[in-house]
Amino acid sequence: MPEVQPPPTAAGPDRTPPCALVIFGASGDLTERKLLPALAQLAAEEVLPRELVLVGVARTQLSDDDFRARCRKTMSSSAPSVERLIAGARYVAGAYDDPATFTALDELLRQIDETYGTAGNRVYYLATPQHLFGPIAVRLGAAGLDKSPTGGFVRLVIEKPFGWDEESARRLYGDISSVFAEEQVFRIDHYLAKETVQNLLAVRFANAIFEPIWNRTWVDNVQITVAESIGVENRGGFYETAGAMRDIVQNHVLQVLSLFLMEPPTSFHPEAIRDEKLKLLRAIRPFKDEEDVARRAVRGQYARGGTREQPLPGYREEPGVDPVSSVETFVALRLHIDNWRWAGVPVYVRTGKRLPQRITEVAIEFQRPPQLPLFPSTDLEPDALLLQVAPSEGLSIRFGAKTPGRSFAIRKASMDFAYREGAAPDHAEAYERVIFDALVGDPTLFIRADEVGRSWRIVDPVIAHWARSAEPIPLYQAGTWGPREAKELISVDWRRWRHSGR
Repeated sequence: MPEVQPPPTAAGPDRTPPCALVIFGASGDLTERKLLPALAQLAAEEVLPRELVLVGVARTQLSDDDFRARCRKTMSSSAPSVERLIAGARYVAGAYDDPATFTALDELLRQIDETYGTAGNRVYYLATPQHLFGPIAVRLGAAGLDKSPTGGFVRLVIEKPFGWDEESARRLYGDISSVFAEEQVFRIDHYLAKETVQNLLAVRFANAIFEPIWNRTWVDNVQITVAESIGVENRGGFYETAGAMRDIVQNHVLQVLSLFLMEPPTSFHPEAIRDEKLKLLRAIRPFKDEEDVARRAVRGQYARGGTREQPLPGYREEPGVDPVSSVETFVALRLHIDNWRWAGVPVYVRTGKRLPQRITEVAIEFQRPPQLPLFPSTDLEPDALLLQVAPSEGLSIRFGAKTPGRSFAIRKASMDFAYREGAAPDHAEAYERVIFDALVGDPTLFIRADEVGRSWRIVDPVIAHWARSAEPIPLYQAGTWGPREAKELISVDWRRWRHSGR
C-alpha cells in the first residue's frame, strides 16, 4: 500500500463546511445507536451549518417522512438546530448492488446542492457490513459520485474491520483506491477519537518532565489492557468470524500502542503524526516461527463462571456461537520494539471478554530503585504512569511515599487527574469527534492504508498459527483474568499484570 502525500490543510475547528452527509446503512443498528445521536449533539452545539443535509441510503423501504420520524425518535432533542437537520433529511431506498440506487442518489444530491447550497461537497459514511465497502465504493465511482460536480470535496468514511487479514485488506484497498484517492478515505477507529487517547499526545509532547525518562533507561515495561466484563452478548455470529485478535488487537491496541510509544513528530500535521505511528508499527518485532508464537502469544476462551446467584454463561453457550468453537475471546501478547528508544523493554498487551472488570489502561512501569537498607520493604509495586481510558478517564502517577507514623515504612501514593473534571461543557464523545473531523477533513485520528497493512502483518502469523493448531484452546472461568497461560507469559519475566486479582 503506497505512501501518500500530505493532504491540504483541514478546515478550521469551529464549524463544519456545507455538505451532504450520506449514510449508507441508514436503517441499521450503528446509525441508530451511534451516528444519529452524535449528529444530534453536533447540531445542538451549532457546529453544523444550515447547509448540511443528512441523506440516508439503505435497502429498507422508507419514505423521506419515515426516515425523518426515525431520526426524530433517535435524536430526541428539542433544539431548533436539531429539528432543522431532521426536517431537511432525505432518503434513498435501494440495493447496494443496483445501479439505479446510485442514479437516484446522484439526482437527489444535485437537487440538494441547488436547494440547500451544499456546494457539491459530499461525505459518504459506510455504516454497513465490511464486505460491502468495496462494492459500494465501486458503484459510487461508476455513477460518477466519487467527484463533485462543482469541484468541492468528496470523502469516504469506513468503519473497522479493514479486511480480515493482510491479503483481504489489500483487496479492499484495491477496490477503494480504484475510485478514491487515499486522501479521500477516512478509516475509523473510534478508540482514537476518545479524549483520553488523544491526551496521549499532550502527555508525551506538552510536558518536558516526561521526555528524559520515556526510554529504555528508565522504563522497565509497558502494559496495555483492554478488559471487558461483558460477554459477546448478541455479537456471537460476528465473533465467530473475528475473535479478539481481529476485533481489538489489530486495530485498537496497536493504534494506542503506536501513539503512546512513537517518536516525536516533526509537527502536529496529520501526516507527520501518522508517519511516526507507522515507524513504530514497523519497529515491532515480527513473530518469526511457530515456536516464537507459542512463546509470546496466548489465547483463551471464557467458560461458564460467576456465582450460584449470578451465573455467567460460557462463550459456547452464547447465541450464534458454535458449541465446539475454538474462537479466542482473550488474547495476551509479549511484543518487542526494535528501535533505539525501546530496545529491551517488553510491551505486554491483553484484551478479553468476561474479565472481572471493565478497564482500558495504558501503563508505563519504571525501573525499581536499589533496595537500600533505608527502604526495607521489597514488595512495593514499581513507580508507574497510568493513562486510563475507560471506564474513568484520567492520568495517574504512582510513586512511593512514607506512611504516617514513627516507623520509616513506604507505601504507594498517587497523583491523579480526572479528565472529566477538567472537561469543557462541550466535551465530545468519540463518534461526535469522528463525524466532525470527517466533515472538516482532518485525518489525524483516522488510519492510513499503510498502517492497516502493517498492523495485519503483525497479527497474521499468530492468527494463522492458532488456526493450524491441534491444541485445544485454553479456557478461563468467566469473571476471572484469563487463562493460566496469560499469567505465565509475564511471570516468566519476573513481572506481573496490573489488575490481576492478586
